[in-house]
Amino acid sequence: MTAIATPRHRVSVATAHVQSELDAVADASVWSMDAAETADTLVALTRAEAKLAELKARVAAHADDLHVGQEVGAASAASWLAHTTNTTRPAAAGTVKLGHSLEAHPLTRDALAHGDVLVDQARVIVHAVDQLPDDIDRDLVAKAEAHLVAEAQHHDAKGLRVLGKHLFEVIAPDEADAREAAILEAEEKAAAKACHLAMYDDGHGKTHGRFTIPTAVEGALLRKILLAITAPKHQHATHGAGAERLPTPEAMGQALCELITRYPTNRLPKSGGLPATLLVLIDEDSLTGRVEKAGVLDTGEGISPGATRRLLCEAEVIPVVLDGDSQPLDVGRGRRLHTKAQRHAMVVRDRGCRAAGCDRTHTLQAHHQIAWAHGGHTNLDNAVTLCHWHHQRAHDTTYETTYLPNGNVTFHRRQ
Repeated sequence: MTAIATPRHRVSVATAHVQSELDAVADASVWSMDAAETADTLVALTRAEAKLAELKARVAAHADDLHVGQEVGAASAASWLAHTTNTTRPAAAGTVKLGHSLEAHPLTRDALAHGDVLVDQARVIVHAVDQLPDDIDRDLVAKAEAHLVAEAQHHDAKGLRVLGKHLFEVIAPDEADAREAAILEAEEKAAAKACHLAMYDDGHGKTHGRFTIPTAVEGALLRKILLAITAPKHQHATHGAGAERLPTPEAMGQALCELITRYPTNRLPKSGGLPATLLVLIDEDSLTGRVEKAGVLDTGEGISPGATRRLLCEAEVIPVVLDGDSQPLDVGRGRRLHTKAQRHAMVVRDRGCRAAGCDRTHTLQAHHQIAWAHGGHTNLDNAVTLCHWHHQRAHDTTYETTYLPNGNVTFHRRQ
């Protein structure tokens, strides 16, 4: 970066001094600082960073007024700044914009210049004040800005954003309710229009995506559902007490998968007269466990025989008989493996997961003692209630499953 050759203006001189002082401690070790001094220094650096950010924004706005960069053909001072300093264009433009915004909000500018608010807080304050109606008395606008600047001592940028939506409660209490309702209604309409979901398969067994949904109702409900699924109590019940605690992003991803696979099938819409369900093509020998051969979904993706067998106890099964040329000879009638009435009877009878030592009493699944693929019947005598964890063990060929006379089920790893 180009240094200031001969600083004359007091801002240029101060900037040169800051550069010099920072250069002096560039190689200084901090190991000898005790905890108290380290904490104080870290807070002081944060405030100094805010002061520098205000000064940088002020100079950037002045550069924009002077059309700095025009002599080298730059489209704007922000473009020149981005190119000269290797800053991203959005970041450079944001700095210029902040400088101009602070010119119209002297209280916020002064607070940032003294390190009393941080940059992200200043942006929130400016935005909230600018959202006030144009016909509001200027004294009330100043009162609103002063209120948020004061609250910045107690709230971060996210908290200030919430307070910014309730400014009318401070400056015009009589209008607050109507104003808040109007703001929320406008936000909800905008959020509904902005809904989108993009997904793509990376070709390596993973699907990636991004989505936008309204925060109110849908976003809040989705977060609450996923957090309930990731809760330690639920995870211990479904995966065992020794289950590894995953980082939050991974845990939320696993919860989303469980939410998708547990969506009630009777709520699914139909497409072409058929329920929106997946079809799995798999050999009978692989289905019954005599051989291990992957199946294929009707969408083209492969699926392991183990995953297919786990689905059998919960999914609707449609047997398809193929001839030697893989042409369908007979398509059996779709049937639910256990009816709603049978599941209710099992809940009353089993009172929870029947795996020995398991105390799981909800989010349970119906399991055939004699597999349906092996000729087992779909009735109460051949059914047992298991939690998700033990249902997986029942289909895991590395475990031996034993059904005891008292109705309990035990599992032992094969030698």
